[in-house]
Amino acid sequence: MPENDPYGGARRGGRSSSRSLVTVVGVVVLLIAAIAFANRGGDDSSSPSANGSTGDKPDATSTAATGTKPVDTKTGGIPTGYAHDAQGAQSAAANYAVALGSADMFITDLRHQIVDTVYAPDIAVSKQTALDTAYSSETFLGNIGLDKDGTAPDGQAFVSRVIPVGSKVTASSASNATVEVWYTSLFGLSGEASTNPVSESWFTTTYQLQWTSNDWKVTDFQQKDGPVPVGRDQQASTADDMTKAVEEFGGFTYAR
Repeated sequence: MPENDPYGGARRGGRSSSRSLVTVVGVVVLLIAAIAFANRGGDDSSSPSANGSTGDKPDATSTAATGTKPVDTKTGGIPTGYAHDAQGAQSAAANYAVALGSADMFITDLRHQIVDTVYAPDIAVSKQTALDTAYSSETFLGNIGLDKDGTAPDGQAFVSRVIPVGSKVTASSASNATVEVWYTSLFGLSGEASTNPVSESWFTTTYQLQWTSNDWKVTDFQQKDGPVPVGRDQQASTADDMTKAVEEFGGFTYAR
């Protein structure tokens, strides 16, 4: 790899073809076993109990589709109009996490639109002021390699993406819900001259949601690190490949 490739330092040494083959076969076997477990029919020995538990075995329904119709409306590009139930609260939290973790938060006009859409009306104004102060700091922007207007330098692409892995409700009522969203985050600058290459992190954010104006809205949230999986022995992509991927692969609307 060229010495000026910021991703070069993250590359791992080569492995023999035999070890690679064993690794691939092992992964395929695990995937087949997981799919078989998730789709197998229940019998007397593995049927869940009344509370959905299967003893020391995971409940396959925890990642199964619920059948609830996904949200089909958007406000400013952000999915809105969620079901007034626990599933709707989870869907809202997941999609709001994506919006709040996006690169658009670094652009003033787009940030204002996100905050007005995601937060409850009675606290959106105060949140707007606090976020403007944080995201407009030239010191903060400079530390992550962005220009003072929140854009990436010429020849580089700014990446800030949240990809939810799962969600769960820890408390809910007709007017309020507490939802935890576990997700991975991609953050950094992709480009040959980048000193802050795109890296991966894992977090869990707990969202406090309120049912207001016929939708779920955020009133507060707390973030913590992890759970963090063990990293695979994979080569980091080049800056060009990362930039191309970010530009070509769109995101999703999440529904529990």
